[in-house]
This record gives sequence, structure tokens and C-alpha cells, in this order.
Amino acid sequence: MSREPIAMKGPYRIGVDIGGTFTDLVMIDSQGHLVNEKVLTTPHDPSQGVLIGVSLITKNNGVLPEQVDNIIHGTTLVANALIERKGVVTALVTTLGFRDVLQIAREWRYDIYDLFLTPVEPLVPRSLRFEVKERVAFDGAVIEPLDVEALKPIAKQIRDAGAQAVAICFLHAFRHDGHELKAKEILQGLLPGVTICISSEVMPEIGEYERTATAVCNAYVQPLFEKYISGLIQGLKAMGFQKDLYLMQSDGGTVHYTTAMAYPIRLVQSGPAGGVQATSLIGKIAGLKDVLCFDMGGTTAKACLINGSESQVINDFEVARLQRFRKGSGIPLKVPAIDMIEIGSGGGSIARVNQLGLIQVGPDSSSAVPGPACYGQGGLDPTVTDADLVLGYLEAGSFLGGDMQLDLAAAGRAIETQIAQALSLSLVDAAFGIHETVNEAMAQAASIHALEKGLKASHYAMVPIGGAGPVHACHVAMKLDMRHVLIPRGAGVASAFGFLASPMSFQFVKAQISTLTLLDPNKVQALVDDLKNKGLAMMSHSGLTLDQCRVKVSAAMRYVGQGYEVEVPVDMVSPMADLVARMAHGFSTCYQQLYGRTEKDTPAEVVSWRVVVQGPSPDLLQVADSLDEAALPQADAALKSHRPVFCVQRKIFVTTPVYARHLLAVGAVLEGPAIIEERESTVVVPHLARVTVDAHWNLRIDLPLQSS
Repeated sequence: MSREPIAMKGPYRIGVDIGGTFTDLVMIDSQGHLVNEKVLTTPHDPSQGVLIGVSLITKNNGVLPEQVDNIIHGTTLVANALIERKGVVTALVTTLGFRDVLQIAREWRYDIYDLFLTPVEPLVPRSLRFEVKERVAFDGAVIEPLDVEALKPIAKQIRDAGAQAVAICFLHAFRHDGHELKAKEILQGLLPGVTICISSEVMPEIGEYERTATAVCNAYVQPLFEKYISGLIQGLKAMGFQKDLYLMQSDGGTVHYTTAMAYPIRLVQSGPAGGVQATSLIGKIAGLKDVLCFDMGGTTAKACLINGSESQVINDFEVARLQRFRKGSGIPLKVPAIDMIEIGSGGGSIARVNQLGLIQVGPDSSSAVPGPACYGQGGLDPTVTDADLVLGYLEAGSFLGGDMQLDLAAAGRAIETQIAQALSLSLVDAAFGIHETVNEAMAQAASIHALEKGLKASHYAMVPIGGAGPVHACHVAMKLDMRHVLIPRGAGVASAFGFLASPMSFQFVKAQISTLTLLDPNKVQALVDDLKNKGLAMMSHSGLTLDQCRVKVSAAMRYVGQGYEVEVPVDMVSPMADLVARMAHGFSTCYQQLYGRTEKDTPAEVVSWRVVVQGPSPDLLQVADSLDEAALPQADAALKSHRPVFCVQRKIFVTTPVYARHLLAVGAVLEGPAIIEERESTVVVPHLARVTVDAHWNLRIDLPLQSS
């Protein structure tokens, strides 16, 4: 991706990713040409940053609003509302006896040794949790009808409390949704203007606590999200954009804005999901099947293992953890999301000296306002970006291509006063301490994440993205004993690019517990067809035809008595008479791969069915002509300057060549140490590393062994 003027041809598509510090934009034309833009996020109203960025990227490239086919958007609004607990006042209506399910949770402590452990506080206070008489059995049979009259006084209390949203979650509603649908109908009549969410629509799966938590979270953020999207659409139309807005989901698929407004909880990880989609495509283009996506932005760093060019999708995770790396300290969500892990801090994360006299980085961030001290916007706290600037990894005059001047003196003062003096260190040692602390923490977390899956990070090639990713990638990779790093063009805005590479997609789920021996293939076919038809109708609403869509079916299976399921792909094309045998074989294979064994004497059962309806993936694969090895271009043509840069291996400043990335031609080769700058990010190449520009303009970095 380049910011240099190029001959572009419509129609165009624009991807927009709102991060904690920057809002990134990527635009692609009909010929596959890419341009990008990066503007500061506007925390008071994120849509303003989006509108500013869209205006800039179109005007700078001579594109008219009517030439843009669609805008695909990923946002942190949902995640931030949950993390900061800034959603709307929300009530919960549930089955008699289940008022405290959010507080009881799973009845275990996320840290059994912490005597002063802080419990996860429910989003709905007890005064706004209401019980109603109704009862459905585990098999969907109605034991006690819904007490319709009891909803009237409940509605009055909800109205008097000023609640803007209501979540309804009845026992076993995933098997029989009639009571929830009736309660929703009644409350909508009694509470006009109040958002009503029911668990059987948001998450029709087994798991009372998880289902309630997910429905509550969806209700908690939905009014805010609807207001945001409505305002954004109005702003875009005022600028002349008339085509529909699409949004990125956490599982790597995009949906029409109307669907996103109904299920905003599905967007909680939309930005990072775009990054993984981009990394998967980049690795595939480069011929790398197994890659580690390392996404380091302004607030956090995340990692995702991509095997065989495919990222794994999970169906439950946590958000808003009280302790970032402690499972159980957050709110559980049962929604599809790409399997990734938060492994560290971002460029804007604040560094301090903790009670043990050690440097600690994060978890809090300086955000876009005031930002790191070097931004010159009033920030006084030292951050990772400030440390990188002091170490010479960043250049004050070339940040964002020179559009944003950094204040080296301010960065030095912040580190000196709050870190160096407190630890009796020099400014450089303090800055290196911040940089090294972040790198070591991320390497350890990524290594553990891989080991938990029975894998080794050293067997992967790293693809770093995000504004800070290429700065830290090589040093983190070396700690993981990785030998190869692949850095694409425009790595700093890769998540926005990932939106453009993602297909329209939506996942439907339906709980239906049955042992394999009692499974009725005809009922399974009817269930799958029902979910498939819903998905095809949704895709049709987005402008896709039936022959453009493909359907994937899977079943969540387990041995009877187990509490965790294994996702098993299901072949619905072969004769249904053989369905049970195919599923038994598929379950044994998946279970063996995960756990290294199977249970011969324990029957297997299906817990739920999943149907993913997906449109075609955008064709963004571009292959350059083969290289003439006898006439490889020289890297010297891209040489900008030299500057002192701190060498990690030698622990001294070394005069280092600085290259302009857009001038590095395909086939160019250079040796580290080196700095390679592009507008969106900076690549730090360590001592003795070798860089080659491949046929797709990726930087292929071969790293030295740690002992080198």
C-alpha cells in the first residue's frame, strides 16, 4: 500500500478500523490498487474520526463519494462500552429463582489464593433483576406457562428506573423460545422506545450463566451502537455516500449494518479479527501456511496462530477482565470469534515503577488524548512510543510521513522523571528497560499460548501488523527463537485492509442435545435447512445470490458427562442414512487431534448445531512477475539518511541506515541493522538480520540465531 499518487479506477471500497489511538483507512479500486490514511481517533465521538478519515482518503486520491461501492467498518465501541462500563441502564427479566445467576456465575474463584479477590460485578444491579413465573424443561416441554400479568408491574419498575434496555433470559429457552418471544412482545408494548433482547435470539445455546451474560451484554450496548451507526450513516450520506455500510464481526465475516445493529455483541473483537484476516491472506500470498499474527497497536498487543492459512474460530471468550491474563475475571460471551490472545501492551501503554521497584508497562493507555508525552498534546506519562523514540527506533520528523511531529525532549523528560530517576538509571537504560519489558512479556505470553495448544511458536513465521508491530516484531521473534518475519506493505493499517479481504458471513446456532445413537437424520436436515434459509435470506438482503453463497455445518460434540465440547465439521451432502457413522468418525478424529486419545466405552452426544452461511471472499490475490535473479535492484536507491539507533545485541547506539520503504524495489536486499520507514509504521531490523523484498513487496527478514 502506498500513499504516493497512482492511477486508480473505480468503483472503490473502503475499510475503516477505529483503534484506541488511531483510526486507520484503506481504499481499494477495481484493479486492486491500495491506498491508505491514518488519523487520530476522536474518543468523544469516534464517528468524527471516521468521517474525517473517509473525507481525506477520498479527496487525496480524487475519488468522488458516488464512486464508492461500500464502506466496511470495524469499531471498538462495543468492547470499550463493556470494559469501561459505559453502556445504558439495563434490566434483566428471568425465570423465578434465577435472579442471581449473574452473581453466582460459575461458583469458582479466578484466583483461589487471593483473599481480597474482586468479584466480577454484574452489568445489571440486583434492583433491576426481575423474576417471573414460567418454566420449561430441558427437553423444551412447558412445565409452567408464562405469567403474563406479572410482566405489567415489572415493566412499571423498569420504566421508573429509567432503564433503556431489557434482557430476557428464561431457563432452557434455547429449546423452547415461546415464553421469551411472548415476554418480548408484551414488554415492547409496555415500554415503547426501550430495547428488548432475548437470549434465544442472541445465543440459543446451553449454559445458563453464559447465555444470560451474553444477552445482557447485547442489550447493554445496543442503544449506544444503534445511535452510533445511525449517526455515522447520516454523516456519510451528508458527504454524498449513498451505498450501504457493512461491519466486521469478531469471527472474520462482514454483515449489513442492520444485522450488526441487532447483534452488536458479535462485533466486540471486530478490529483484531480484521488484522487476522489480513495476516492470513498475506501469508497465503507469500506461500506461508503457518504464521503467527502479531498485532500491536496503540493500546494492546494480540497474537493469533494461523495454521494452513486458516485461523480457528472459537465460540466463547471473555471480555472486560479485571485481570488481563486471568481467565474467569471477565464477562463470558458465547459468540463466534477468531481465537486470539491478548499478549501485552501497545505503543500508548503507560510505563511506571511498581511496588517491587520494577518497570511495569500498562495495562492503562494514554489513548489518543492526551496520548504519549511525545505527541505534544499535554501527556506527561512515559509510554512505549516515548521509549522507542528515545532509542532511535522512531524519528521525530518522519512519524506518519511527517504529518505529525513528535517531541523528543518531552519523551525524554517523561522517562527521566518517572522511570530513570526512580531507579537511578540513565535515560537510555530506562527507555531500553521499557522496550525490553514489553518485548519479554509479549514473547512469554505468545510462547505459552502456543504451548497450550501443543504447538511451538518457533515453528511459525511472524507477520506483524499494527502501528507498533513492525517496531517490536524482530526483537520479540528472536526471543521466541523464530527465524523468519514477514512484514507486508501498510502493516500499520492491516486491520482495515483485512475488512476488505473478508467475506460476508453469519453464523447461526441451535442447541439440540442428543446422543449419536438417538440422532434422527431427518430432524437434523430440517434444523440445518431452517438455519441455512435464514442465512441465505440475510445474504440476499446484502445483494448476494444463492449461487454465490456456501454453507458450512458443524456440531458441538462431547462424550456424555463432559462439560466441554469439540467442534466437528459435518458433511450434509452425502446420503443422510450414513450421517451418524460420519459424525462418529469425525468426532473421534477431532477428539484424538485435541487430546491424543479417545474413549471407547463412553457414548458421544451432540450439544448444538452451527451453520455458517458465507459469501465469496474478495479476490485480492496479486502475483508479481518472477524476478530476474541476475539483475536484482540495489537497496541504496531507497537510502534516506543515517541516524543513531540503539542496538539490542550490542547495547550501544549504532549509526544506522534509514530506508524509505516505498522506494525499495522488488528483489532489493539489505543487511541489518537498519530502519525501514513507511507512513503507517517503522520496521526495526536487528544486527545481522537479512532483508529481502519479495515479489509481493513484503519484507522477508531472516533473523540471526540468538547466539549470533
